[in-house]
Amino acid sequence: MGLDMYLTKRSYVKQWDFQKKNHEVEVRYGGNKRHDIKPERISEIVEQVMYWRKANHIHGWFVENVQQGRDECQESYVELHDLIELSDLCKKVLETKNPDLLPITSGFFFGSTEVDDFYWEDTKATIKAIDDIVSEKVPEGAPAPTFYYQASW
Repeated sequence: MGLDMYLTKRSYVKQWDFQKKNHEVEVRYGGNKRHDIKPERISEIVEQVMYWRKANHIHGWFVENVQQGRDECQESYVELHDLIELSDLCKKVLETKNPDLLPITSGFFFGSTEVDDFYWEDTKATIKAIDDIVSEKVPEGAPAPTFYYQASW
């Protein structure tokens, strides 16, 4: 048990009958095509773009800035500008070495309440994941992806 945190990216890929065929989806597992998954029924692709374990300072930020203070293991929509704001804050924390800007959040199974190596490594990993997301280019004409945060413990 413990605080597990996920950031997912959803890309809408539904091919409607009235559209010209401009993309194709195929699912393989172990190199073999999955015949039980019908490409024409796939409407979105969900990618786990970040996973944290007991990064309670990051979790606290999502609770306060995205979930309006409600921490009930719910899935919450995250705007891209929110992710950029989090990345900028993480960068400022690293530059100033000031963890008070992104404080530890305590909770049952939330992990250490000390600013330790894990705090700094999770902060760096958050920056990298968000910078990777921001640098991804959506193909012309494709809908922008959406992002969701969820934690469980």
